[in-house]
Amino acid sequence: MNGTTPDPGAGRRPAPPPLPVLSRVAPAPGVTLVARVLRHADPGTPVAVVLPAMGASARFYLPVVRALHEEGLTVVTVDHRGHGESTPAVSRGIRFGYREMAEEDLPAVVAAVRAEFPGAPLVLVGHSLGGQLALLYAAAHPKDVDALVLVAAGSVWYRGFGAVRGLRNLLASQSFAALATLIGYWPGKRFGFGGTEAAGVMRDWARQGRTGGYRLKGSAVDYERALGELALPLLEIGVDNDVLAPAGSREHLLSKVGRCGVDRWHYTTEAAGGKHIDHFRWVRYHRALCAHLAQWVLKTAAQGRAGHGGPADRDRRDEPDGC
Repeated sequence: MNGTTPDPGAGRRPAPPPLPVLSRVAPAPGVTLVARVLRHADPGTPVAVVLPAMGASARFYLPVVRALHEEGLTVVTVDHRGHGESTPAVSRGIRFGYREMAEEDLPAVVAAVRAEFPGAPLVLVGHSLGGQLALLYAAAHPKDVDALVLVAAGSVWYRGFGAVRGLRNLLASQSFAALATLIGYWPGKRFGFGGTEAAGVMRDWARQGRTGGYRLKGSAVDYERALGELALPLLEIGVDNDVLAPAGSREHLLSKVGRCGVDRWHYTTEAAGGKHIDHFRWVRYHRALCAHLAQWVLKTAAQGRAGHGGPADRDRRDEPDGC
């Protein structure tokens, strides 16, 4: 379960200015997403596309974005549909779920990034739900992504949380989805879980929590099979004190991508300078995590350029997209 999102800068300093706009994309009629970028002068610099957790805005990750940029990456941010700068905002009558996010929104964002940085390695960096969506997109479009980074991202299958907490999560997730369907959307701030979420998102989240599988309503993609065939470099980062993505949850998600070359790293309280970190608070105390993440991306990109594979170095003209 993904919890509520704190504001890492609340009460400390004025909000920093927004990043420059990279592109305004329209993945579906009436839908607009705003991609912003902090770029390096070299257009071949690896690009990290940061995908937020449930209920989190792209602005929440600005400290992380600036740190990754200082470590040598070009960084792109974008709000999930219905959040932050994206339009329309979630309300009654706004219908979408994981399928629209993975099959409409992310393809449009990745296409905009590729158009701006055609020769650069592209890495999806997903936090929590953002990590799950990154995997789903990459599974369906493995030729369009060079690598993946999951931060505090796990399956929400209830069996990954232990007997007592797992049963509690199961009951909560099904209740939340039912209530969201009844209301027409999920008022997460009111109930202390997530943000203002579309009812379809909550139903997809609850279905995965109940069954353990990714079956997206209305999709023609067999995501469980596609995930099993995915073979990309992947960095998985766990975080101390994370009750929302504990080890069992993360292991279940990784078990779906057995062909990926997985590197694992755990962000400890000690590495964070003794600060208390958890599912969201790592964003405030991010320095060592960002350094490790960026070093991994730069190393992986260099290996790809040396001939170890990667979409930025392959000719995709004669290869079918998707699964």
